[in-house]
Amino acid sequence: MWRVDGYGSVITVQSGAYQEYQTTAVSCLKGEPAHRTDQGGGAQRYATREGRTFSLRLAARPGLAAQHRDGSPGYRGLRRLSALPAQCNPNDDGKPGQPFDARRTFDVFWQNFEENYPFFAAKGIDWHAVRDTYRTRIGADTSKDELFGIFRDMVTPLHDAHVFIDAEPTGTFGQVRPGTVAPTEELDERVRAYIVERDLKGRPLQEFAQGRIGYADLPGDRGYLRVSGFIGYASTPTYAANKAALDRALDTIFSAERTRKLRGLVIDLRVNGGGADSFGLDLAARLTDRPYFAYAKRARNDPADPTRFTTPQPLFVQPARAPRYTGPIAVLTGGSTVSAAESFTQALIERPGRTVRIGESTQGVFSDTMGRNLPGGWQVSLPNEEFRTRSGQTFDGSGIPPHLPEPVFTDEEFAHRRDSAFDRALRELPGARE
Repeated sequence: MWRVDGYGSVITVQSGAYQEYQTTAVSCLKGEPAHRTDQGGGAQRYATREGRTFSLRLAARPGLAAQHRDGSPGYRGLRRLSALPAQCNPNDDGKPGQPFDARRTFDVFWQNFEENYPFFAAKGIDWHAVRDTYRTRIGADTSKDELFGIFRDMVTPLHDAHVFIDAEPTGTFGQVRPGTVAPTEELDERVRAYIVERDLKGRPLQEFAQGRIGYADLPGDRGYLRVSGFIGYASTPTYAANKAALDRALDTIFSAERTRKLRGLVIDLRVNGGGADSFGLDLAARLTDRPYFAYAKRARNDPADPTRFTTPQPLFVQPARAPRYTGPIAVLTGGSTVSAAESFTQALIERPGRTVRIGESTQGVFSDTMGRNLPGGWQVSLPNEEFRTRSGQTFDGSGIPPHLPEPVFTDEEFAHRRDSAFDRALRELPGARE
């Protein structure tokens, strides 16, 4: 039995069976189980029913261990326990079938944010006042519809795209920062067609990884790389299959011949819903010839003190053992640049060589999301991590700003057949003009 530092959970590992317990001061609900997939020593490999994979490794110091989740850089520290917390009941999994208790569901919902959400102070939210306002509205006859509406009203002022409520079949709720647009499939399809017609002037956009990655050569020995996600690269939804598909795409795009000739590269992240941060580091590894600092991760680590975090883990971009492009880059971003697309953008801040950001600020959500079960089968996702620069700066809430502001896919841009950010990128990069 192990306590996970900074992630509000306890795990048990016995005879190849792994079980998570999501804990707060008022609850302990079962999380996702997993099973061991290897038979060797050293790091033990596990997989969930949904195909998520991770490893566990004992530390040299007794009583400590580490968990690494595939796709998420860094590790989670584990500390051995002698017993499960007193509130844990292995028979209480919070799943449908148990009597609906609006007050208990409210308390677990509120407590999960109270103990794990890092950004109340930065956003000017008094979470205790929120509890005092809304809990008085809940009685023995409060319906699921009414409780869902209360939860939605409680989190709306956070304007956090990494907060999501799944209360199906009652409803779901998620949002993006005001003034931004969610990166939907419909928006992605519209923008892709617009870019091919307007920016590439009909030149083919070679697609890879189930259409998530596209590349086109531009005049003047320049290139255009469009990435609409850092996941969904393979039909099999495993980390290994996705990484293999990404590596194949990058091997083709960054061939030895192309990297020798390329004088400038546009990387378009303006419609990118995120995914696995590790894949962003894999792409960054094709863009440097020497290691450099990407970002440092830390997680909130004290249920009673929102200012206390785990020790920051510095993460670095390591040059790929493959052809690499190290020349000037123009990165296009906007409000629909979300999550792993933002951590990738942050991982380019200290990149050797010229890297200029053009467009609008990114969405402003970086953390992995914690999926937390609620009594009765509902779930809520929330962030608990910070991604910090070398100087300690974070971009949560506001997003990473551009060096050169330009409008991004506004109604006026579409109406006048403009793409100001793309045109600015071509002016900033070396190469012949058309």
